[in-house]
Amino acid sequence: MTKIAEALKVVFKKHRIVFWYDSKKELRKDYEELEFSGIEKIELNNNEFRVKHRILREEPDKKFLLYHEGEAPSDLDNWLLDVQLASEEFRTDQSAIWLNELGLGMEFTDIVNDHVVFFNAAKRRENLKKILSSDDTQNAVRVKIIAVCAASDPRIDDILENLFTESAVKKDEKLKLIENCGLEEFLWNRLELSFGYTSDSPGLRDFIIQLFKSCYDMSLGDDSELNPDALVFLKRWKDSVKHQKAFETLSKECADILTIEKDLQKRDISSLEEIDFFELVDRKILSDLVKNVVDQTISTGDREGLIRQRKLSHWYKKYMDLYQAIDYGARFIKSLEEAELNIESMDDGLTKYTNYWYLLDQLYRKYIFHTKQSGQVSMLKALSDKVENLYSNNYLLPVNNNWQNHIDQCDNWGKTNIEFQRHFFRRQVCPFLNDKKKMFVIISDALRYEIGHELHSRIRQEDRFDAEITPMLSTLPSFTQLGMASLLPNKEILFSDDHSTTVFVDGKSTQGTENRSKILQDAVKGAAKAMRADELMGMNKTECRELFKEHDVVYVYHNQIDATGDKKESEGRVFDAVEDTLEELIKIIKKLVAANATNLLVTSDHGFIYQDRVLEDSDFLGADITGIDALHRDRRFLLGKGLPQNTGMKSLTAKEAGIEGDMEIQIPKSINRLRLKGSGSRFVHGGASLQEVVIPVIKIHKKRQSDVSKVGIDILGGSTSFITTGQFSVTFYQAQQVTDKVQSRTLRAGIYSKDNELISDSHNLNFEFVSGNPRERELKIRFVLTKKADDLNEQEVYLRLEEQEPGTAYYKEYKSTRYVIRRSFTSDFDF
Repeated sequence: MTKIAEALKVVFKKHRIVFWYDSKKELRKDYEELEFSGIEKIELNNNEFRVKHRILREEPDKKFLLYHEGEAPSDLDNWLLDVQLASEEFRTDQSAIWLNELGLGMEFTDIVNDHVVFFNAAKRRENLKKILSSDDTQNAVRVKIIAVCAASDPRIDDILENLFTESAVKKDEKLKLIENCGLEEFLWNRLELSFGYTSDSPGLRDFIIQLFKSCYDMSLGDDSELNPDALVFLKRWKDSVKHQKAFETLSKECADILTIEKDLQKRDISSLEEIDFFELVDRKILSDLVKNVVDQTISTGDREGLIRQRKLSHWYKKYMDLYQAIDYGARFIKSLEEAELNIESMDDGLTKYTNYWYLLDQLYRKYIFHTKQSGQVSMLKALSDKVENLYSNNYLLPVNNNWQNHIDQCDNWGKTNIEFQRHFFRRQVCPFLNDKKKMFVIISDALRYEIGHELHSRIRQEDRFDAEITPMLSTLPSFTQLGMASLLPNKEILFSDDHSTTVFVDGKSTQGTENRSKILQDAVKGAAKAMRADELMGMNKTECRELFKEHDVVYVYHNQIDATGDKKESEGRVFDAVEDTLEELIKIIKKLVAANATNLLVTSDHGFIYQDRVLEDSDFLGADITGIDALHRDRRFLLGKGLPQNTGMKSLTAKEAGIEGDMEIQIPKSINRLRLKGSGSRFVHGGASLQEVVIPVIKIHKKRQSDVSKVGIDILGGSTSFITTGQFSVTFYQAQQVTDKVQSRTLRAGIYSKDNELISDSHNLNFEFVSGNPRERELKIRFVLTKKADDLNEQEVYLRLEEQEPGTAYYKEYKSTRYVIRRSFTSDFDF
């Protein structure tokens, strides 16, 4: 099909009658060769009146192509002028052919003539045709031409985002094409209409700088050159996954040009809470926040509110560990201030530790972990020094000194109000076996109580999982061989008389999973097995179910924390190992439950002490023990016979320690270490400190029905349901506090017209308040309305909360409320 035929076919889609004046008398052959189904060709040659009668009266529904060889007659001489005006004229000049090709009327001729460079490319015409609409105005067509040049959707914000992305990598092909097509001035006019942009030297880079400056000024409450729509656009752009790299590049460049760092020096961080256009803002907030926490010049509520707000920041992911380190550090300082560390008895110390003090160890661990993860050790040095000093000198040492006073009087270890580790099998496992129920026991080496408490919470956060945690007192010395032996069924526990530290249960060695399997098998009427966690995780689903079916008791041994902390070269990464352990244990639990296990216990052999600092001489036992003839020596205990008495050591016989045999045990008092060549000193265990001897027992239950829900969110109504200004604040209320089973909720909030058009900026809101005080579960958000809202005066609009469907990009409405925009004409004035 020829181009003329193609163009005519397009014209006939809209018109019944088409006139064709072959002014140069050179297209008769093309006319004669045309063949259209359902369209009749008629040549005009002094037959106008007859043709008019036929096409209007005789065949009013038929399509006609009216051809005339030569110029069109003047209007006065044109018998068919009225028909021609109501129909369409087909032109064969280049502009007309392009317009016909695109399905545009002759009123768009100026557009083609003004932007010939654009229309010269067939591919560009093809792309333009795809996005044209029948109701397009000339300005709408020009916007779409720019969109084709920018390879974007035909919206000014999308066009800008693509141009910005190109500018960020120092390229300008798209912008150059817009300029070559003669659309540059039109683009700046659109930016003036959309955002109020004017400049003596308009340009893309000039607009970018003005955009960042104006949005920064607006957010600080200062006068700005651009209007609020610019703020809405910038927020949308920075949150775009596709364009965020370009945003970050241009943000950094503009921060340098606008000397933002210098300006931030004079700002109080409270005025910067909601600003995230520059990475320097987060750095300023973090720097001041560290100082404020160290100096204790910021309240708990202000700190929590600030960090909660910064979670919405574009840069939060990059600085998440820093924010969390500061938060954990501040919470540790506050919790220690409120703690009373006196101990009235061993039972009193154990009760207080398992109810309150364990949290100090947990907060300290979290602080150290996030500090190292952040990679900003120098920035946090002042806070780290304070946290470390308080932890070591105001908590760890004094609480264990007080605890030691009662240890010194103890001659019967294990006789306390919490369960003794030696009784674990009899009291925790046997009741299930007696009821003919199968049992899986997961033993994680060095899983101290505070870690178990976090694991307990994480388990409960899983849907259909519940858990209970109780404390247990480990045997002494608190080291792996004895702890593992104590968890097995036992009537007699003995140390070997050599230097191997092998522990025997009922005359059998407990070294290795094979020996432990034999001990379990001898004690259980049915089948029993001991295995390593990595063996279990290597099994497929069928093998796991067979394991469950064929055994009444399975002990699963997991070793990540102790394996990391017990080596000098890796002890500094022990808290990383804790985080890995928590994730791995959840996976193990889920794997066992998937294999039909319904009764699970998680426990440990011992705890540990960890201090993230270079220890001083005062941290070690002053007496020289190198000459003592001990069967085994470690950093926190000695084993032997006939050991000399030492005032810095607590001495126990095996009987006093609650085990059999004639072995003697000596433990440095409080948290002192023994010097041991080639060993680390920050991570230690074996002694009797609360952190070493209090371990968790976690009972896990699987439920049949879902038991996890999300917090409910309400939109609090103000004194009016009217929106009267360009910025509008709304308070959201989280109806319940976040717990293990009532979990946080993330929603997207925006103000929409009746036609579902967003007329404000959009906010992603995290509702994760844990406070029991309802007033502390309120979140106030400020919305900035776009210019589109001005067209909706006295009309209803909707504040809508939407929730993302898991695993998709789709949102469904969670809740909405209605408002009426009521803007006075006086709001248009600046005075």
